[in-house]
Amino acid sequence: MFNPPDPDTFNPIVWQIVRLIPYGRVSSYGQIASMIPAPPGYDPLRYGHVRARWVGTAMRLSVGSGIPWHRVINSQGTISNLPFPGAREEQRRLLEAEGVQFDLEGRVDFRRFGWEGPPESWLQEHGLLQPTRLR
Repeated sequence: MFNPPDPDTFNPIVWQIVRLIPYGRVSSYGQIASMIPAPPGYDPLRYGHVRARWVGTAMRLSVGSGIPWHRVINSQGTISNLPFPGAREEQRRLLEAEGVQFDLEGRVDFRRFGWEGPPESWLQEHGLLQPTRLR
């Protein structure tokens, strides 16, 4: 088992990034994770396999905190299972209220509604990496 990094360090970075996602745009757990370098002492390859799950944990903890948790979806463009009743419906309702559209399979088109990430200068200032592109 690969233990996650210290949540008191990792989660605030995730939340700081998510606060930058504009109204009417979405990101994915993997895209957020791609911006956060492996913590010291972590094998980057192993980190790459689990980091999106750790972002998911941070996002679950942010629900109800004022962080726009609803703007983060999975890499298939769909809403993931969330830990409380009605969460999927609430996330979809919030996104649709921002103008984000879902196709008949419940997917968001990343080409239309995907976020490209923060400006390069912001990433550098915070010691973060260029995000992967949403597909």
